[in-house]
Amino acid sequence: MRVPAHSVCTAIRDDIVAGVYERGSRLTEELLARRYGVSRVPVREALRTLEAEGFVVTRRHAGACVAEPTEQEAADLLEMRMLLEPLGAARAAQRRTEAHLKVLRGLVRLGQERARRGNSEDLRSLGGWFHETLAQASGSPALTSTLAQLRHKIAWMYAVEAPANPAESWAEHGGIVDAVARGDSERARAITALHTERATVVHRLRFPGGADRPDRVRTSQHPVNMTGLRH
Repeated sequence: MRVPAHSVCTAIRDDIVAGVYERGSRLTEELLARRYGVSRVPVREALRTLEAEGFVVTRRHAGACVAEPTEQEAADLLEMRMLLEPLGAARAAQRRTEAHLKVLRGLVRLGQERARRGNSEDLRSLGGWFHETLAQASGSPALTSTLAQLRHKIAWMYAVEAPANPAESWAEHGGIVDAVARGDSERARAITALHTERATVVHRLRFPGGADRPDRVRTSQHPVNMTGLRH
C-alpha cells in the first residue's frame, strides 16, 4: 500500500520547520525515503509541493535543498498575515457554522483557563488550533490554505516569545468569537487586526546557526510509515 505523498510532505515540512534540516542543506530522495520509510516516488512528489510552497529550492548540481529565506521575505510574511487573518475573521462572521462556534468557544475557555495557570506551552498549541479553526470557519479553502502556509513559514522563520499578558491575549480571542457569533464582520475584522498586530511584536527572527555542517541532519520526530504498510 502506497503512502500518500501529502503525508510525506507534511512530515518533511514539519521537520524543516522544527529545524531537523538546516537551511541550505541538501534533501536527497534516497535519504528522505529511508528516513521516513517510504519509496522515492512520494518523496519526489512531496519535494515538488514543498518547492511550490517556498520551503525547498532546486539548485543546479545540488538538487533539492532547504530554502534560505531573506529577512525581507520573512518580514513580508508577517505583513501578509496581518492583512489576511482579519479578512478570514470577517468571512467567518458571515459563513461560520455552529460546529465552528462550538470549537472556538471551547478553545477560548481552555485558553483562558491555561492563561490563569501560566502554562505557556499549552497556550501556544491552543492558539494555533484557534487560528486554524477560525480560518476554516471563513468557508474559503483558498484562504484557509494560504493562512496555513503562512503559519508554517512564520513558525520556521521566527521564534515567538510568550505574550506579556496571556489573559489579555485570550480575552481578545474571546472578543473575536463573540463578534463572529453575532455575524459582525467589521468587529471581527477590527479585533483580529489588533490581535495580530500585537502578536507580531513578540516575533524574533531566527538566524541560521553557524557551526553545523550544511548536510547535518537531526533526528526526525515525524515518521511516516505505519505498521502493515508495504512499499
